[in-house]
Amino acid sequence: MAEVHAHGVDQLCGEGERVYAAALKAGRIDRAAAAGAPCLVELALLSPDPEDTAWLVPEPPGEVVARLLRGLRDELGQSQARAVALTRLAERYTGLDIDTDAPSAGAGIRVLEGKPRIREAIAEASDACVIEHLAVQPGGVRRESVLNDALPLALIMAARGVKMQTLYTHAARHGQGLYEYLERMGGAAEVRTLDEVIERLLIFDRKVAFVPATEDRTVALELRHPGLVQFLAIVFERLWRLGHPLEAPLAAGSGIEGITRREQAIAALLAEGYTDGEVAQRLGINVRTARHHIRKLSEALGAVSRAQLGVRIAQNGLDSPPRPTTEDDPPAPAHQARPDTP
Repeated sequence: MAEVHAHGVDQLCGEGERVYAAALKAGRIDRAAAAGAPCLVELALLSPDPEDTAWLVPEPPGEVVARLLRGLRDELGQSQARAVALTRLAERYTGLDIDTDAPSAGAGIRVLEGKPRIREAIAEASDACVIEHLAVQPGGVRRESVLNDALPLALIMAARGVKMQTLYTHAARHGQGLYEYLERMGGAAEVRTLDEVIERLLIFDRKVAFVPATEDRTVALELRHPGLVQFLAIVFERLWRLGHPLEAPLAAGSGIEGITRREQAIAALLAEGYTDGEVAQRLGINVRTARHHIRKLSEALGAVSRAQLGVRIAQNGLDSPPRPTTEDDPPAPAHQARPDTP
């Protein structure tokens, strides 16, 4: 069982000092060699190497100091003593800093391990954001607790004049908490929805972006490479143009009697070979709801098996996602589903 190291950056244990110094000298250190000092990962003095996560790379002492001094603003009672300790730490390791002339592996990409570290990095980016914040939030209805936690940072950004745009799935429209959140934002945030969106994406001022690196979102990538961030911003812009404003109602039907817009979206995913669970995940709904809509789709198309349902979906032109509707679109003509042909 790993030894618990209960100390801060300003009071590193002996093993922690030894491992950190070795990592600074070499530029990185094998995880196994750092196993005796788990405190260094917990304190973000060592982070996974983006090129090979079997290795850990040290955060430069100067950046350690800057990051921790930011938190000291909220600890007025102990700020002076801790600032002195952190300055001494920087002086102690300055001579061991990584050679800045050497090429940096994974430049512009930082691996963030653990949700506390991810939240801290996002908060830092929020504090520095002054122009624009773009976000994609997959899943369904947003929990009110999540929205309430995000509100203080969003209000601070809004006070600085930051423009905020967020994309959700259409399923998010069914959560009252989202409307209350936007009301409290007072028009500073704009929301659009799509049948399905990409994975979670956060972009601040087109300078830094965050994306998940694992399915459970316990590891994330902080991206500062200009080319990568600009590419992700373009992806967001194109999805945004396809999105439907939250304040505008969605077209209820698909143009085929008995088939809703959501069922049309489900039909398109089934035609691509997605399972019930994958359909539910992509549309931000639970599996039970997805299967309920699949049953309704089968009944409307007169299909008695999953194989026949696939045929009927193609015959009725439901194998493509519903296109976004605009105010200029004419109403879709209602017509009966076309039966099987020989």
